Amino acid sequence: MITSILSLMLAQVGPNPIVAEPITPPEVAEQRRQTAERERQQAGNVAVQDAAAPSRLSECLASAGQDAETGEAFARAWLETATPEDRALALHCLGLSLVRQERFADARAAFDSARDAAPATNPSYRARLSGMSGHTALAQGQADLAVPAFERAITDAESAADPALTAGLNTDLARALVAANRAPDAVAALAAARDADPSNAQAWLLSATLARRLERLGEAQRHIEYAATLAPRDPAIGLEAGVIAAMAGREDQARASFASVIEVAPDSVEAGRARTYLTRLDGGTQQEGPSGR
Repeated sequence: MITSILSLMLAQVGPNPIVAEPITPPEVAEQRRQTAERERQQAGNVAVQDAAAPSRLSECLASAGQDAETGEAFARAWLETATPEDRALALHCLGLSLVRQERFADARAAFDSARDAAPATNPSYRARLSGMSGHTALAQGQADLAVPAFERAITDAESAADPALTAGLNTDLARALVAANRAPDAVAALAAARDADPSNAQAWLLSATLARRLERLGEAQRHIEYAATLAPRDPAIGLEAGVIAAMAGREDQARASFASVIEVAPDSVEAGRARTYLTRLDGGTQQEGPSGR
């Protein structure tokens, strides 16, 4: 299964022991789930949204989706005869095929080569390819390699004057910086994400999460309130709002937020965590820390 770090998580610490957790890294299972979804979206974005992408890329990606080794063979055969214009596309497909085989070092090299081969006139595509390289580096546990990959991607996205892409890549950079134990730099990356696209609810949510874990509860509250205006039914936002309220000693508000998560998305991972938090607020006996946020 594809793995990577796609969650911005530091240890939850603070004055309220009911919702405190020990200092631990993000859960691998959650990383895998989120990265698998992100890779599917990235493949679809480039294949569907990029009008210049030929049908051969779609065919290669479909092959890789069905069987990673078949996709790899398709991509390598394509590379043998690829024109300079098609080389980036073939390397893109090769990289995704290798990711699906968990051959992350080779995949990262393929994405880097694809970015270099992509035309300078298509900086959005170059940005996406560098972003894939960054996620692959995180899958290897190489945050120090992910950071420059995301920085290159941001530079390309800015050249493309694509604020939504720039914001998304800055949130990715923030995750990598957190994994590299560079929280102050992650704060700056999230600020850049919010500036690039103020409508990006994820950037506001992650800003709230990081501020809360740095024990800046006032700042965290402001960020989560704005996130809620952008995506009022997002269970992750409701869960974070409850945790922030609990840590600030506002237990009634925390209960209301956790209850709203259960109502909006009763079968979600966030709802399971909300139920655990409610049990603790009500004097439950479970002692282990929350397993995600």
